[in-house]
Amino acid sequence: MTERTIVLDASVGVKWLKSEAGSDEARALLTDAAEGEVRIVVPAVFPHEVLDVARRRRGHRVAREFWARLHALGVLVAGADFELIQATLATAEALECTVYDAAAPALAARLGCELYSADASAHAGVPGVRLIG
Repeated sequence: MTERTIVLDASVGVKWLKSEAGSDEARALLTDAAEGEVRIVVPAVFPHEVLDVARRRRGHRVAREFWARLHALGVLVAGADFELIQATLATAEALECTVYDAAAPALAARLGCELYSADASAHAGVPGVRLIG
């Protein structure tokens, strides 16, 4: 199967750490990555948001282990450059959301790939978004 690239919002990563609506679908994306079906790309803010939830819920050791697992799966953290930050600011304005919430849609638009989010309030207006949960 051909690997496709997807961008994840941190709301999907948080679902990996909880048992709630959408958690199984979010975890399936990790399985898909492990099987080489998808390449997961995340904005630079993603690790900080998700790992802080891991740390608060399960402790520092688990957060470190979780990050090592994501790294082993090949999750790619996209760097932020001037143009991407400008696009993120424009996206935040267009969606009327926070700059944090605009990071993943701006990255997906730049890469021309599908955005996955569990945050309907911030991302329902993004064309082609895959909302989970």
